[in-house]
Amino acid sequence: MNSGPIAVLDNGGSTIKAGVVVGEVPEREQARLVPNAVARSKGDKTTYFGHELDRCRDFSALHYRLPFEKGYLVDWDAQKAVWDGLFSADALGINTSESRLLITEPYFNLPNVQDVYDQFVFEEYEFRSYYRCTPASLIPYGSLFSETKQPAPECMLIIDSGFSFTHVIPLIQNEIQWHAVKRLDVGGKILTNQLKEIVSYRQWNMMDETYIMNHVKETCCYVSSNFMDDLDVCRTNPKKNPIVREYVLPNFTINKQGRLRQPDEEISQAEQILTMGNERFTIPEILFRPDDIGLDQSGIAATVASSIKLLPEDIQGMFWSNIGLIGGNTKFPGFYERLMSELRSLAPVDFDVRVHRCEEPITEAYHSALRFVGETPFAACAVTRAEYLESGSNASRRKFRDWRANSAGKEAEKTKAAEDEDEDAVAPPPPPKKLARTKSKTGAGGSSSRRR
Repeated sequence: MNSGPIAVLDNGGSTIKAGVVVGEVPEREQARLVPNAVARSKGDKTTYFGHELDRCRDFSALHYRLPFEKGYLVDWDAQKAVWDGLFSADALGINTSESRLLITEPYFNLPNVQDVYDQFVFEEYEFRSYYRCTPASLIPYGSLFSETKQPAPECMLIIDSGFSFTHVIPLIQNEIQWHAVKRLDVGGKILTNQLKEIVSYRQWNMMDETYIMNHVKETCCYVSSNFMDDLDVCRTNPKKNPIVREYVLPNFTINKQGRLRQPDEEISQAEQILTMGNERFTIPEILFRPDDIGLDQSGIAATVASSIKLLPEDIQGMFWSNIGLIGGNTKFPGFYERLMSELRSLAPVDFDVRVHRCEEPITEAYHSALRFVGETPFAACAVTRAEYLESGSNASRRKFRDWRANSAGKEAEKTKAAEDEDEDAVAPPPPPKKLARTKSKTGAGGSSSRRR
C-alpha cells in the first residue's frame, strides 16, 4: 500500500498544477498547468475538458463551466470530467488504483465537501492512499524562504492571492494558526470581471470574452506606487500619456493571438485596438482598496497587520520579517513595491519588514509539495484505502489537521476554563427562607385575632 507513484495536484480554482513523482523526487520538475474548467467554444462548437483546452484554436466567446464557485468545489461532475482527462494517458498517464495522491483543498473547506473529496479519491478513483492539505501548509517545505540559505523560519506569514480570494495565513512551526487567518474577498476572477465591465462600458463589448480579457489583464495591468499621481496623468491627456498602452485584439479566424502593441509597430486597418489607460492600474488597485467596488473590507496590507495582531505579542516581529507571496495576483508588476511601502507604514518602528517572493508564485505550492513528498514519510501522513473502508471519512478527520480541529481545541479550552472558574467562584449565599404565617397565641382578652 505504501508503494507506487504519487500524483501531486495543486487543485486551484483557475488551474490545476499537476505532476507525478516516481522514485526520487526531482529538484525542480516543471508543473503541468491544466485549466480547471469545462469550456465550450462558440467558434468551433466543441467542448473541451481541462487539458484539452490546449487544442482549441478559437477562444472567442468561450463559455466556462467552473467546478469552483466562490472558492469552494461545488460542481463535482465538472471536476470529475477534468480529473478523468488529467489522469488519462493524454496527460499524467497514471493508473489511479496503483497510485497515491497528494491534493490541496481550499482554506476553511466545508466538512461536507471534505467528505466528498474522500469519496471521490477512494470510491471513484480507488487510490491506494492520499493526503489532503491547504497550499500554505506546504510552503515551509519549499524554497520561498531559502534566500539566505538558512532553514525555513519557525514563524512565517503567507499571502496567498489566487483566483477566488486572497488569504493571509500565519504559521508557527509548520502549523497554521487558524484563529489569525484572514480572508479578503478579492481574487483574480473578480479583477477580470471588473475589467470586462469597464472595457465594455467604455470601448468594446467584451462581457463574453473572459479568456481574452484575462490575457489583457495579465499583459497590461500593474500596481501603482502612487495611485493619485497616475490618475492625474490619465486625466490630463487620456489618449496620449506615458501610461496608455494599446492591446491588439486577436483574430481567431486566421489564428492570430492578441498582443501588446509595440511602440513602433504598424498595424493594418483590419486589426482592432483596445486602448488601456487608467484601467491598467485601477483594476489591481482593488486588492489594496476593496472599498472601490463597495466591499466593506480592508486592503491586503491592513489585513496582514490585523492578522499579526492576533498572534502572541513576543513573536510578532518574526512574522513581520517573514512574509511570503504566492498566487497569481502577486505577479502584477509593482505589487511587491506597493505592499512593502504600505506594510512599512503599518508595522511598529522597531520591527524589520521583509517580504519574500519567488520566480513562479503560481507553482510555488506545487514545488513545495514535491519537497514535502521527498522529505516526509508519506505513509505516516496519508490515509490508506483500507483505513477509509474501515472508518470512512473519520479516518481523514483523525489524520488531516484543519481549521475544525483547531476550533474544537479552542472551544475545549474555553469550556475547561469556564468550568475552572465556576469551581473557584464563591458559592452565593442561599436565599432567605420564607417565614410561614401562623396565628399568634393570645391570652384572654387579647385583640390580635380578627373577629367578625
